Amino acid sequence: MIADQTSVIFLVLIAVVVVFGGGVVVLSRRRSRPQPPALPADSPATSLTLNTDESESPADSPATSLTLNVAAPSPEPPTIGGRIGRSRSVFSTAFAKIRGRDTIAQDTWDELEETLLRADVGVKVADSLLSSLRTSVKERTVTTPSELMDALRSLMKSQLSVASRELRLDTAVTPNVWLFVGVNGVGKTTTIGKVGAARAADGVSVLMAAGDTFRAAAAEQLETWAERAGAAFVRGGEGADPASVIFDGIQSAESRGFDLVLADTAGRLQNKTNLMDELRKVRRVADKAAGEVTEVLLVIDATTGQNGLSQAREFADATQVTGVVLTKLDGSAKGGIVFAIETELGIPVKLVGVGETQADLIAFDGDAFVDALFD
Repeated sequence: MIADQTSVIFLVLIAVVVVFGGGVVVLSRRRSRPQPPALPADSPATSLTLNTDESESPADSPATSLTLNVAAPSPEPPTIGGRIGRSRSVFSTAFAKIRGRDTIAQDTWDELEETLLRADVGVKVADSLLSSLRTSVKERTVTTPSELMDALRSLMKSQLSVASRELRLDTAVTPNVWLFVGVNGVGKTTTIGKVGAARAADGVSVLMAAGDTFRAAAAEQLETWAERAGAAFVRGGEGADPASVIFDGIQSAESRGFDLVLADTAGRLQNKTNLMDELRKVRRVADKAAGEVTEVLLVIDATTGQNGLSQAREFADATQVTGVVLTKLDGSAKGGIVFAIETELGIPVKLVGVGETQADLIAFDGDAFVDALFD
């Protein structure tokens, strides 16, 4: 009887241990903290939210969230070689065909001339390049088609060899003023927005002045870009005097200590004398304001080809253009306009647009551009 009682008590004790031991295991599991999932090395930027366990919060305390932001790696900037497919195709196909020949014959010269003109290099530049090559062949310094292509590559690079393509930002001047000019539809306002966003990201304080007062949407578009970039913004009423708006913008920037004013102007048709005269007035007034006009950038649509050259001549005369921004180069087979602008006018191409995003407005590199046409 006593043994039976002892056995029962022993079994009860075992049951109690098992029950409470299991409880301890359960509590331990509930108290264990789940770890945040690991992110793959190639995962994009993400926000990871961790919610605290409600069972451990006071009854009157809501669950809280901790947000962990994981930065994405910065995208690689685009290179000009991979973004000028149409111009590249015109040149590289013909050049590869010539390089594969056995001798330099008349059809070689014909094909070279046709290729240069199709790409809108221009008659003067094409004649200059071919004349120099003919002399080298005559003097026997170039004897094979492969050597001819190598010589042409060097000549084209020399055509794009300029002293500087840097955008001038003088730290001793407050503010620097960059005027943007060009005809309607070339992407001028968008270019200003992209330039402003890039400069602001570099720590430059920027003010954008909406001097295109004839197109209401232009001011609204530029204001949107200013908001994105964290830049200040000045606009006038519709139909206001563009020179007055830009003057007020410059004076405001000077009083507030801004580094840079980016001034938009109305799209000008270069064959309209009164409009070009007004643009001259804008330049004169900007020169009288505080700071200094350190850049006048002519924005040209690359798809216009040789028509862009006539634009450049007119604007250079009216506003003393210091550089060219060539937009839509990625969608044009007329990239040869770069050579015509630089050799005939002596104006450097400083920026090129090779896509829609802000990162697709890049500094122009003459050597990289030429290499892309051959490779």
